[in-house]
Amino acid sequence: MSTATQRHEYTPPPPDEGYWAALLQEGEFAEPAPPEFENGSTHSKVDGEFNHPDSGDPSTVMNHADWLEITRIHDHDEVLELPVIGFNRGGLLVEWRSLRGFVPASQLDNFAVNENGFARRDALKDYVGKTLSLRIIELYVDQNRLILSERAARVMAGQRADLLHQLKSGDKLTGTVTNLCDFGAFVDLGGLEGLIHISELSWGRVGHPADLLERNQTVQVYVMDIDQAAGRIALSLKRMHPDPWETVAERYTVGQLITGVITNVVDFGAFACIEEGLEGLIHVSELAEGHFLHPRNVVSEGQMVEARVLSIDSRGRRLGLSLRREQ
Repeated sequence: MSTATQRHEYTPPPPDEGYWAALLQEGEFAEPAPPEFENGSTHSKVDGEFNHPDSGDPSTVMNHADWLEITRIHDHDEVLELPVIGFNRGGLLVEWRSLRGFVPASQLDNFAVNENGFARRDALKDYVGKTLSLRIIELYVDQNRLILSERAARVMAGQRADLLHQLKSGDKLTGTVTNLCDFGAFVDLGGLEGLIHISELSWGRVGHPADLLERNQTVQVYVMDIDQAAGRIALSLKRMHPDPWETVAERYTVGQLITGVITNVVDFGAFACIEEGLEGLIHVSELAEGHFLHPRNVVSEGQMVEARVLSIDSRGRRLGLSLRREQ
């Protein structure tokens, strides 16, 4: 697998969101400000990147040679045995010759990434002084970025690269959920990670990936897109199932009485889910007879209701419902 020498942006459809920027915002890889690593390490790190020495530093030549060697190691997908010399809430700082690398907490074996506060800090602190078997998963020399993974070191050399080159859009694979964050879920496909953006988790409304998935859960996923250069894989969970809007007109008719659950109440009405991925709008004028101050005076979230279908627009993904009894 060739080494990326510049940052490649990957945008999981549909949101226009940088992959690394999103991860950094989640705190998985770094603090938002330059952290001071504990237990004696004073090497600076900003936004997940470790800085080269100044150009006037006599160690610059040695540092450059080390970047060339670490590039070779990355190209050959070799496993490194590296000591942990520090930590922050995002993960661990490791050392190789004159270089410092970062191991995100989400890339550690058997680490509860959802732990917060002192429990997380203590768990990461326990790694300091230990030696880990690691494989490089991100190497951007011109950005001084060296990211490693303990989980990736479990697979055979070349396996990740082989998998990446074999994948194609439309493939259906089995993977394991490794991490959940606000913008989606990461899935291990066999030493190689893919991202299910939150918009690709379900045809329905999703508040947080943790509402649907849990860490270490086995899932069937659909491959949407592959960025070979950056090693990014966009996955989908919802595309493993038919889009309910494609056949809504075949399964429901205008005037039909159906049962649904109120999912959201707003000023102009309420939304009701009649099946997974299929929500209809009950306009405020169709909630009840007479006058009332707000839709919340008529229905509440979680309430089961019987509604009549007023309109079906499969192309516009709109379904009009009514709670009023007259035809």
